[in-house]
Amino acid sequence: MPVRNDMTADFLRSAYGGESMAHMRYLIWGDMAEKEGMPNIGRLFRAIAYAEWAHADNHFKVLKEKVGGASVTAGAVFGAGKTADNLQGAIDGELHEVEQMYPVYLNAAIFQQEKDAERAFRFALEAEKIHVKLFQEAQVAAKQGKDMELGPVYVCPVCGHTIKDHLPDVCPVCGAKKEMYKHFTA
Repeated sequence: MPVRNDMTADFLRSAYGGESMAHMRYLIWGDMAEKEGMPNIGRLFRAIAYAEWAHADNHFKVLKEKVGGASVTAGAVFGAGKTADNLQGAIDGELHEVEQMYPVYLNAAIFQQEKDAERAFRFALEAEKIHVKLFQEAQVAAKQGKDMELGPVYVCPVCGHTIKDHLPDVCPVCGAKKEMYKHFTA
């Protein structure tokens, strides 16, 4: 169903912009982590970058009938430092999405009865909660100058749900089958 409300459309555009920038930022920071001798943290950045792509893709698809130019305001962390610092930037960005951005966007979509936007925002919110924890875990190791211990990481291409070590039979966020998950292994 097409987006009917300008506010929800603006929130979708902003979320798309933020997720797109996070996707690229995490790819860059992943390469930097590898160069610092932290390939597992690099792989974690790449896995979560894929999840951010899934979020951007969902937001973009909901806007499919809103064709035309738009000025997009999206918060973002800029710059690059050591991996521990980059992880703090990732944590800060994810916390902003979890604590401020997505709850507001989701509530607006619910209020405006924009079901497709509501689903896209809910998917992103649930995945971002997981990303905060994974980045925090990685930062503990990076602050000690070490790579994190990390087995396989799996990402649902439908909602961005991210999990390490074991693959669920179905995605707990969107219900996608385990065969759909993208694998990030060493």
